Amino acid sequence: MSSVHEVGAHASQHQLEKLLAERLIPGADRAAVDARIWNLFGETWAVMFTDLSGFSRHVAEFGIVHFLQVIYEAQRIFTPCVDSNDGILLKVEGDSMLIIFRTVASALQCAVDMQRTAKTYNAGKPKEEHILQCIGLGYGPVLRIGDSDVFGSEVNAASKLGEDTAQAWEILVTASFQAAAADIPGLHFEPIEYIPPGANSAARVLYDL
Repeated sequence: MSSVHEVGAHASQHQLEKLLAERLIPGADRAAVDARIWNLFGETWAVMFTDLSGFSRHVAEFGIVHFLQVIYEAQRIFTPCVDSNDGILLKVEGDSMLIIFRTVASALQCAVDMQRTAKTYNAGKPKEEHILQCIGLGYGPVLRIGDSDVFGSEVNAASKLGEDTAQAWEILVTASFQAAAADIPGLHFEPIEYIPPGANSAARVLYDL
């Protein structure tokens, strides 16, 4: 079974590489190649990037082994949130996670569940062991390459919001995500000044922790 999955994952990457090589041929019809790429890999997903607040400070103060333990615990407590909200964890890099969801409602509920899970986990623990999560959300067309990666402007924007902009406990969203979530009852946003590349605006989710 594992060999079948491995072939499938590599097949998507191989096909993309072939099309990109075609695109570089002198005189190639790049618009036609681009259309083939989007036809093969184009999908619409909600994209989540997470990050742990205070990485550099904690490493300098308590050492890398301590923070590796915090990363391990974060993945352990957040994975059930991802599973229960039908998310697909595509990638873990350091203290960041890349997760995709079919709907903005699932992505948003997972984000809130994660923050509430972290609050419960932190209760009674020393501050150096607290898990402080930052979350960025985007929504729109992406190129999904198997179960390994996604690419697109909303991916880039969500990454900037989650990894570079959000503070502990914040859930930040792109304008596209906010528009797609407009019909969710009881949901409120407030605009933020920072606008990530690829987005028209961004906002903070107001939620009860």
